[in-house]
Amino acid sequence: MANVDAWLAALEERHLANLTRPELTRSLRALSSCYVERREKLTSGAALEGAGKRAAFALFYGPLHFLTVTAVVRALLAHEIPIGTIADLGCGTGVGGAAWAGACDKPPAIAGVDRNTWAVQEANWTYKTLGLQGHARAGDVVRNYPAAGPTTAVLLAYAVNELPPETRAALLERVSASTRAGSRLLIVEPIARGVTSWWPEWTARLVADGARADEWRFPAKLPPLTRQIAKGAGLDPREFLARTISKL
Repeated sequence: MANVDAWLAALEERHLANLTRPELTRSLRALSSCYVERREKLTSGAALEGAGKRAAFALFYGPLHFLTVTAVVRALLAHEIPIGTIADLGCGTGVGGAAWAGACDKPPAIAGVDRNTWAVQEANWTYKTLGLQGHARAGDVVRNYPAAGPTTAVLLAYAVNELPPETRAALLERVSASTRAGSRLLIVEPIARGVTSWWPEWTARLVADGARADEWRFPAKLPPLTRQIAKGAGLDPREFLARTISKL
């Protein structure tokens, strides 16, 4: 927990150095609107355009996703499974892979991939700040899909919903093949159906491959800054909500 507290403090210092609290609040409102009302812009990377949105993403969605993935990993007992590498595809700022690795007694290595170069830099900073062995690089989640193996875990945390349909379809083929070949799998997405209209197809396909599907609700205990900026932007996350497909 000490590393997590230090990471949260460093995160605040890193992203509020050149940004006022009102600017951060406005940016979070704009970012939230992009996710809820203008989702068609996500595939072009609109969520991470500009320093304000990037800071809002890192300071609000970063801790929110980190804590949610941590809770999911513990509920599934995924932290007890011996894993060599977590392949965090669409890693964003690296919080998903870091949450899983950090929950393990012997943290596995993390191999992050994201198309956004800022997110890749932020992911590498996240791994370093949390004291984890990890490296993120820029790339496509389909072309950089890892070879299957029992010590490889594929993580797709809040990533599939932002892909264009053709990429999502190609990714499903890779996910299905690697899962059948023995790779571990964890997909984490929001519960909102408007975000995951593709979910029934993925669930049916991967459950047939031996995976399981779950929905989760955990009490939300937000860090002070995350809670403050959420309140300022009119957001009130009282629960960590997620749906998952997993084969562990």
